[in-house]
Amino acid sequence: MLSSKITKKLGEKTIKIETIDPVELYGVNDSKLELLKKRFPKLKIVARGNKIKAIGDDTEVNQFEMLLNIMIDHLGKYGSISENDIESLMNGGSQKARNSNESSDDIIVFGNGGIVVKARTPNQRKMVESSIKNDMIFAIGPAGTGKTYTAVSLAVRALKNKEVKKIILTRPAVEAGEHLGFLPGDLKEKLDPYLQPLYDALDDMIPAEKLASYLENRVIQIAPLAFMRGRTLDNAFVILDEAQNATESQLKMFLTRMGSSAKFIITGDLTQIDLPNHQPSGLLQAVKLFSNVEGIDIVYLDGNDVIRHKLVKKIITIYDKNKKK
Repeated sequence: MLSSKITKKLGEKTIKIETIDPVELYGVNDSKLELLKKRFPKLKIVARGNKIKAIGDDTEVNQFEMLLNIMIDHLGKYGSISENDIESLMNGGSQKARNSNESSDDIIVFGNGGIVVKARTPNQRKMVESSIKNDMIFAIGPAGTGKTYTAVSLAVRALKNKEVKKIILTRPAVEAGEHLGFLPGDLKEKLDPYLQPLYDALDDMIPAEKLASYLENRVIQIAPLAFMRGRTLDNAFVILDEAQNATESQLKMFLTRMGSSAKFIITGDLTQIDLPNHQPSGLLQAVKLFSNVEGIDIVYLDGNDVIRHKLVKKIITIYDKNKKK
């Protein structure tokens, strides 16, 4: 239910904020309101007390109204709204605006401490929808776009729904291959730092005691890519993370481990290939080979899907521009 009353005029709308604190919506020194003004530079936006007036082109005024109502709904549901939240809502604004509300269909799994894990951007939603239709997905995109987090949440949902018997998470340990002997501890302790992002995602979604039990009983298995050789991965949800650092032969080995009742998600960032000696990335080859294979889908995420600090999006954009130069 939208928390506003609208007084309509031609090319002008006044939105009255009734059930939330306008100060929380506007931000300190109107910092949050400034984000809206930057998003709609052609509109004249004036805020006085609990009323916001937007004047300008009818289409843009309507878009502004829908986005503002999404922000009001978010603030009403969660009690706060950060500048990062606003950036995220803007990125998915067109679809959310069409629904005039945040769809419960976006929720993937309920995590620890009241965390609601959900698809927050259009391309994350594509990942979720594609996982229903396809048994193998390649999710390609830069840092911070939620590739790994979304993939792990889909795996946890499948395990909770008893669609699979186990989750297998793996990454190429590129740096470990060069420096493994110099790291302290046993093999697990040497390799865990390279697998930590996978542990971090699981920590958000599964209670600590339950997660420890799953790991001990190998219901959830986390291992470097080299440990997949010779296995048949069946009745499992399998995720290969940082796949850009798998060689062509390694990725072929991994993909051919797929059992008849398995789901595979392969994530990677083609702009961050760390393979030594200029070895070609297996992920780069795979997206070319499998772009038109039935049952395999390739989902591309971009800067609009970044859900980390707002500076991450700016950093990615600057690097992209520099690369083009």
